[in-house]
Amino acid sequence: MKLVHQKQIQVTEEHIDQNNHVNNVQYVHWVEEIAAEHWDLLKQKTEYAGDAWMLLDHHIQYKKQAYLNDIITIKTYPESPEGAKQPRKVEFYCNDRLLVNSSTLWVLFDPETKKIKRLESDWLEKLT
Repeated sequence: MKLVHQKQIQVTEEHIDQNNHVNNVQYVHWVEEIAAEHWDLLKQKTEYAGDAWMLLDHHIQYKKQAYLNDIITIKTYPESPEGAKQPRKVEFYCNDRLLVNSSTLWVLFDPETKKIKRLESDWLEKLT
């Protein structure tokens, strides 16, 4: 089961570093941005709509480079929860070739109490 969210971005000058390709830090920014966008689309369908996500762990693998004016497709989806931790994948493609692969672990917390919430093991299945 995959709840996939994706969008396209055109690489602009602001994304480029001194090596004339997309800066690695930019990919990290996009990972956080698309995860937040996806949650905004899903949260009203859950019992966790008032809660927020905090990033615990982030692994990113750079396979190919992207350059000025390239069109990048960013695809994200949550994987099966691991107790209180929620894994999420984010993949970046250009011309159907995988550029960057990211695996992250998030925890859900109550913004008022700052306490982490344990997710129901089937919470994602309720969204399909």
